[in-house]
Amino acid sequence: MRTVTILGATGSVGTSTLDLIEREPDKFRVRALTANCDVVKLAAAARRTNAELAVVADESCVLALRDALAGTATQVAGGAQAVCEAAALGADWTMGAIVGCAGMKPAMAAIERGGTVVLANKEPLVSAGELILAAAARSGATLLPADSEHNAIYQCFDFARPERVRRIILTASGGPFRDKTREEMARMTPEQAVAHPNWSMGAKISIDSATMMNKGLELIEAARLFPVPEERIEIVVHPQSVIHSAVDYIDGSMLAQLGPSDMRVPIAHCLAWPDRMATPMAPLDLVALGRLDFAAPDPVRFPALRLAREALIAGGARPAILNAANEIAVAAFLARRIGFLEIAAIVEDILERYDPAPPDTLDAVLAIDAHARVLAGERVEDCVV
Repeated sequence: MRTVTILGATGSVGTSTLDLIEREPDKFRVRALTANCDVVKLAAAARRTNAELAVVADESCVLALRDALAGTATQVAGGAQAVCEAAALGADWTMGAIVGCAGMKPAMAAIERGGTVVLANKEPLVSAGELILAAAARSGATLLPADSEHNAIYQCFDFARPERVRRIILTASGGPFRDKTREEMARMTPEQAVAHPNWSMGAKISIDSATMMNKGLELIEAARLFPVPEERIEIVVHPQSVIHSAVDYIDGSMLAQLGPSDMRVPIAHCLAWPDRMATPMAPLDLVALGRLDFAAPDPVRFPALRLAREALIAGGARPAILNAANEIAVAAFLARRIGFLEIAAIVEDILERYDPAPPDTLDAVLAIDAHARVLAGERVEDCVV
């Protein structure tokens, strides 16, 4: 029986992971579940899975969680440090699905403990990629990507002979605005931006899809995860989101992973790895699909792609600054304080004005992240919707 910890158990990735685990309860034992402050969902999940430990990052919610789990054997804890301690319990398999930079320290704690760590949040590899990879090398931890794109590459990539790989192809849906002009995008509302045509996701990642910043961040992640130079990682718009990514080999062969637009598919691959497990997903009907379309992304309408590639090439603190400024700008757009096109403009402005020394510790990464957020927040105040 594989022991499992889910960091961020009440979010979309966490609940998808729980759905798979609960379908095969004889194969998994839940060591710990964590959430930020959703006591109701966390307590319900802990009861259903007989979790050994439930943790809320918001310490003010501990009493409510303890009351909700009264009469069970589940232990209760609260606070950011308690989340890190849960991550370091030593589960065989840990899902890192805490949104934002709050997920970096717990992810690092899990990696330093060893075992298999699945990364669903982008921040560890984007903002602290070199430190995360070094920690995994020291502990012997296995890192598996839960993003559908990186998971697809992982399934197709020849790690034994990476020199055979010519290109990595990251596919992108193009988001809800893929056919909009910049003039039209300037008028788009948060409701329109979060209405993704293929995936059901949280608000922040849905906005990142609309700006295509999510694909820029995935470019950075791919460069960390796979031994392929940046210039050989390409992005292709694929509106149907059926081919999740592909690997092109020197002999002309291209291996691609296809699947439905449901996160349970890549999560199941990680959860059972190196084996396979059943999911409730119906098999793809290629005849019903009929056609698959592809196009090059437009760097003028989607400048986030250029900003991310430039940050990757520059290295150092640049990816962390990119990610932090983007989070602040996205939050401001969702709050209707700035327009849609100003998201990328704010990110570019902060990248131009803030250039600290490369971070050599996780605390240094978090300090850079914090300062970039302050600068981005000030920049937001200068904007007028």
